[in-house]
Amino acid sequence: MDWSQADLSKRADIGLSTIRQFENGFRMPTANNMLALRRAFEVAGIVLNDDPAGISYQGNPGKEAQNGSGDAP
Repeated sequence: MDWSQADLSKRADIGLSTIRQFENGFRMPTANNMLALRRAFEVAGIVLNDDPAGISYQGNPGKEAQNGSGDAP
């Protein structure tokens, strides 16, 4: 995906400091944060599967909105 923490923050509508705390293990995401992160990834074409557990990509790798260079949706 090549997203920065700032990109993920904008796309998920979660504060940048919160994203940093998640990544550094200083904070656990709340249920609302997890849903917002999941939605941000799914909008970009990432599919998070529950059964069987896994991740797949169904987006267009050339689409600007899926890399870190475009505006967040």
